[in-house]
Amino acid sequence: MHLTESMQAFILHWGEMGTKWGMNRSVAQIHALLHLSNEPLPAEDIADLLGIARSNVSTGIKELQLWGLVKVSRKLGDRRDHFIALRDVFDMAQQVVEGRRQREFLPTITAVEEALDGARSDGTSPEIQERMKATLDMVQSFDKWYVEVRRLPRTAQLSLLKLGAQIAKLLPKR
Repeated sequence: MHLTESMQAFILHWGEMGTKWGMNRSVAQIHALLHLSNEPLPAEDIADLLGIARSNVSTGIKELQLWGLVKVSRKLGDRRDHFIALRDVFDMAQQVVEGRRQREFLPTITAVEEALDGARSDGTSPEIQERMKATLDMVQSFDKWYVEVRRLPRTAQLSLLKLGAQIAKLLPKR
């Protein structure tokens, strides 16, 4: 595989973007390379193309597999594992959002619930308890909305995305 300047720019930017989202730069670059690749790649080729250590590739592949973004592929006559990223960009985005929900959002809901429970018995003022409750209600509302939208067929989800703020035209006016 030959990386053109445009491909390199994409991979480098994806790595930078990944760091802003809390992912290791080389893990995000591995994902970008596999996303662009027409064929599944063995770890050795990934290391060579990106100029990173083979051990970093192994660690990165494991993390990407945990996220559900990369799968193992086999080639007849080759004993090495080859790796391929999810091809569908919509599926990829859903995996990332669901992964972040599981790792970040749901633990936050639990933490706020526990803090609110503690606040009810430790002398925390009613005003602060009310702010905690309002925070919990909002976070739970976002999560409920996400779960409901996630259940919709893809075509409906895409229509909602395309509608954007125009959805307000369908809502009752106040």
